[in-house]
Amino acid sequence: MKRSLGEKTFSVVNAIIIVLICVVSIYPYLNQLAISFNDGIDARAGGITLFPRKFTWENYKLLFKDPALARAANVSVGRVLASTTLSLLVTYAAAYGLTRKGLPYRKAITLFLMFPGYISAGTIPHYINMKNLGLLNNFWVYVIPGLFAFYNMIVIRSYLQELPPEMEESAKIDGANDLIIMLRIIFPMTLPVVACVALWIAVGAWNDWTTTMIYFTDRDWDTLQYRMRIMIEEAANTQKSMESAMNGGEVQAQSQVTGASVQAATLVFTTVPILMLYPFLQKYFIKGINIGAVKG
Repeated sequence: MKRSLGEKTFSVVNAIIIVLICVVSIYPYLNQLAISFNDGIDARAGGITLFPRKFTWENYKLLFKDPALARAANVSVGRVLASTTLSLLVTYAAAYGLTRKGLPYRKAITLFLMFPGYISAGTIPHYINMKNLGLLNNFWVYVIPGLFAFYNMIVIRSYLQELPPEMEESAKIDGANDLIIMLRIIFPMTLPVVACVALWIAVGAWNDWTTTMIYFTDRDWDTLQYRMRIMIEEAANTQKSMESAMNGGEVQAQSQVTGASVQAATLVFTTVPILMLYPFLQKYFIKGINIGAVKG
């Protein structure tokens, strides 16, 4: 089918814009990747683009000498697994329940769940509430406050409402109760939107560092993102203070690393798990977004 000049022009401009967006999005990460594998002293001179000029493993060797790194990685992984699993359970159950036509006061319950998304008491009341619940310096402060998200519930509910009701009716005729219908019939059909919401929850839990900063004084519960924040702060100091923080006070006179180079290595290390996760969930992510946006 022959295209008009306007359509061809639009395709070319669209392609150029997409390429520019890709370059702007990907280049900073590739640049930090190159710096993380480059000699820190050499990198100070600038000019590092997509490839290291003087390759070295010293930045990563120094990074993995941090005794808190493995502990922070365990905390981050545990937080992501617990948050994603429990939040999906609560959110999915709420969405499924609110699609039941026989549920009394269904609209009132939806409004009740919606209001907290628009009205927030603020950080100080939230901190006092967590303190009264005994969640300060407690792993579960990473999980419990985020168990339910109204937006995620709406996305899942919208998907559920698009499913053919005949399947549920057939299951009820065969004697299945609501729990069996939800777990064995409805849930397998909703895997795209579940994977989409799971990705949102996991990325949010992995990237969050403010929870650690506000609710923890015990550094045994630091996450990887909070450790990266510490690295960013230390990168602004002298190389002596950086090496002292990473090696417990042992400073090497002629080191190949700097604060900025170790910061780049930390950034790469903390983003690799999410980059590995995205390709496997991309098709579910796109499908879940498209279907969940049909109704709101």
